[in-house]
Amino acid sequence: MLIRRAPRFTASEITDPTLYLSRRELISGAAAALVLAPGLGEAATPAPPALQALSATRHAAFSLTEPLTKVEAATTYNNFYEFGVNKDDPSRLGHTLKPRPWTVHVDGFVSKPKTFDVDELMRLFPLEERVYSLRCVEAWSMVIPWIGFPLAPLLKRVEPTGQAKYVEFTTLLDPNQFPAQKPGFFGFSSLDWPYVEGLRLDEAMHPLTLLTVGMYGKVLPNQNGAPVRVVIPWKYGFKSAKSIVRIRLVSEQPKTAWEKAAPQEYGFYSNVNPAVSHPRWSQADERRIGEFRRRPTLPFNGYADQVAALYTGMDLKKNY
Repeated sequence: MLIRRAPRFTASEITDPTLYLSRRELISGAAAALVLAPGLGEAATPAPPALQALSATRHAAFSLTEPLTKVEAATTYNNFYEFGVNKDDPSRLGHTLKPRPWTVHVDGFVSKPKTFDVDELMRLFPLEERVYSLRCVEAWSMVIPWIGFPLAPLLKRVEPTGQAKYVEFTTLLDPNQFPAQKPGFFGFSSLDWPYVEGLRLDEAMHPLTLLTVGMYGKVLPNQNGAPVRVVIPWKYGFKSAKSIVRIRLVSEQPKTAWEKAAPQEYGFYSNVNPAVSHPRWSQADERRIGEFRRRPTLPFNGYADQVAALYTGMDLKKNY
């Protein structure tokens, strides 16, 4: 009997792994939506409230000209561990956060400590729109039109003293508003709450560092860090602390949440560096959300001309 062998596949016929994984995510998402549909499982998530429009002047010199990530993707595919570890947890559970009233206390080594109402901050400092790329350590990125103002004028307003060397950001601690802060939440206890992040003072004072109150022409959605977060575009996204309630100027390098949880993976500086791999994956390339092709990761996320001088003489593999 003559047995015919099936022809061998060519490379062009093999499904790209990124496409395959994206389809798996889509199927998983559809299955989850079915489980959560009213009458078939848990109660439906409450519809988010309408967001207030924000007017801001585009800062062209600090804005990318690349196509924006679709707002639907930027508000449903998020890292915000106070709501859980899954990318859809923040948009699904974010209705528990109450972003008004809200105050931010600025203190530490300053001459004029002050507590600011978030709406007061929006009146004190002119709002700018800046298109920044947000890159995450999981090797994905987005291009988002953020609205906010440079952090530097706020810090100057409280008059840092000579002892101030670092800036520490602290996120709200409230398990009633952040369900993943509850002990044993779905077995998640990796972080020591509240979430703390930090910068060197010169990094915080850099004109690219943005205290952010909006995106896509509106106030920040809860899942994106409402009502106020910091965005540092040359660093990995977890450095950009969300739902900030305290900004403290300190003399010693702050011990950050991810440094305490996994110091071998998440260093204090966390500058985007394609030459330094995460212990579990490469950072040499990335996938822009909404695209299937991968692209090379740029040093300092493409902002090397503006910020590389901050790290002159430093070993950026040691100081990862």
